[in-house]
Amino acid sequence: MTTVRFETAKGSFDGTLNEGEIAKALVSKLPIASTVMRWGEEIYFDVPVEMENTKPTRAVQAGDIGYWPEGPSLCIFFGKTPASIRNEPRPASDITIVGHTDAPVELLRSITQGSPITVERAEPLDMY
Repeated sequence: MTTVRFETAKGSFDGTLNEGEIAKALVSKLPIASTVMRWGEEIYFDVPVEMENTKPTRAVQAGDIGYWPEGPSLCIFFGKTPASIRNEPRPASDITIVGHTDAPVELLRSITQGSPITVERAEPLDMY
């Protein structure tokens, strides 16, 4: 697992990427600077990794970080999207879940379309 930090104009938050092949490819490209796009209560942004889904799914939970090969983009789900059937998050098409964040929903909601976002390795906290 790799801890990453997402830096935005509205604040920063951490996430954890899993050990899958897509997550490893993303980590190898860090830091990544991009521009936020919104789709309901999902933020997503282009990433410099082009791969096929390894575990395609449309079943996601709030806080899931997904890779969408059609972008290619990284998606962060935190609520209802235009494809939702009820109030659950739902991607437009299949994604591969590559991680999770416990970022506050209020922070994620405040991140606007067109704003800059950077993803980098999170620095470990000093233990002193």
